[in-house]
Amino acid sequence: MAKSVIITCAVTGGIHTPTMSPHLPVTPTEIATASIEAAEAGASIIHLHARDPETGKPDPRPEVFNQFLPIIKQSTDAVMNISTGGGLGMSIDDRLQAATSASSEMASLNMGSMNFGLFPLSKKFDEFKHDWERPYLEMTEDFIFPNTFKTIRYALEKLGQEHGTKFEFECYDLGHLYNVKWFVDQGLIKGPFFIQMVFGILGGAGADLDNLMHMHKVADRLFGAENYEWSVLAAGRNQMPFATQSALLGGNLRVGLEDSLYIGKGELATSNAQQVHRIRQIIENLGLSVATPQEARERLALKGGDQVNF
Repeated sequence: MAKSVIITCAVTGGIHTPTMSPHLPVTPTEIATASIEAAEAGASIIHLHARDPETGKPDPRPEVFNQFLPIIKQSTDAVMNISTGGGLGMSIDDRLQAATSASSEMASLNMGSMNFGLFPLSKKFDEFKHDWERPYLEMTEDFIFPNTFKTIRYALEKLGQEHGTKFEFECYDLGHLYNVKWFVDQGLIKGPFFIQMVFGILGGAGADLDNLMHMHKVADRLFGAENYEWSVLAAGRNQMPFATQSALLGGNLRVGLEDSLYIGKGELATSNAQQVHRIRQIIENLGLSVATPQEARERLALKGGDQVNF
């Protein structure tokens, strides 16, 4: 019998800028509302960044996260997965502070340094709402997003060992899978664990279905299919096709406005929940089912929502 599909929804990114869509949640109230709606639509995991409510700039401060985390928890049973990617240019301590303060059930963790090329987006828009936005995108032409073995170990020890937080291991390329394997062999990552394969970011693996198939095959060989859960996200127009392919292959998936602002060609998504509704409909039409938050907790061996600090 096929396993139910775990849907993660990334409701607001540390990457996208507010003016790219009027529907991208920015304020704590907007983020809370978007998260609750996504959970009601079928997302069992909510992946969260925070933003400065005034400027929309990525904001790692726990006090900003604390304005929406308790509201989401009170209104849903969804697993909250706090980003440690933060915003480009943040230190590792900046990136970890919200997840450690919250002692969250899950946190994301990028598994390798990479060129993170957002600079082509700076030419797609004539005007930006805030002065920081265009330079933020342009600087990525000469920027490396640092995730060294030392900083990955630091995150695994600080969050994983001290707080019992489990990770969404974000793998943007084949080598990142081998980095996960290194830490598995060192005893710092224990199963079951959650691999998020990322496609379509300039500097990482391209959005080619052959790449998805190959990364899945390599991951099975490295970890053993029974020892891990895997999921797929693809940027932009590739979001829904890749999510669907992952479900067909027995994997899980991630959607949300962090990864794509659109619901169809040239049509902005009006909410995160709209994307979750769309992929849920596809999954169920394929004869598959969607995992509940409790099923996700059991399969990922999470500590439970009663063990967090919010």
